[in-house]
Amino acid sequence: MGIMIPAWVDGELTPVDKLEVHEKGLRHKAVSVFAVRGTEILLQRRALGKYHTPGLWANTCCTHPDWGETPSECAVRRLREELGITGLYPEYRHRLEYHADVGNNMIEHEVVDIFLTHVRSPLKIEPNPDEVMDIRWIDYHDLLAEVQRHPQRFTPWLKIYLHNYADTIFGPDLMFAATS
Repeated sequence: MGIMIPAWVDGELTPVDKLEVHEKGLRHKAVSVFAVRGTEILLQRRALGKYHTPGLWANTCCTHPDWGETPSECAVRRLREELGITGLYPEYRHRLEYHADVGNNMIEHEVVDIFLTHVRSPLKIEPNPDEVMDIRWIDYHDLLAEVQRHPQRFTPWLKIYLHNYADTIFGPDLMFAATS
């Protein structure tokens, strides 16, 4: 048995094997984090060993909470596990739901708690090579343009977040940072 994540089965939240959740397209809980430095967003490129969307660029980190784990605890844990980032405590921004084909006959049907954290001092980043093959900071507007020009380089969920929920996730933060 693999990693058990919270998914809805017959309307009831139940621990279900992560791979089974994606193969069956079950609605499940997830957490996504965006680290922002001024007008830049920290992206990660998913490791080639990931079972879906390998090698694609995604937001700072994203995952599924462990059974019984709060979304905020999960956000802090995954910043540490994926990127070696400690000392950041993301703030909750929004809950959204999306459905996307992620390849290899798998579906993401996620109820996602979105978190945002501001980076105001030098940040030590040590990517876990099992999770992340590359990282980069990119200006928000440059990211929007790159996603428009080369959508195949990005995960479905990042494209959905930027297209449908950018104002809710980032709000006035990036506009304020651009003028200060």
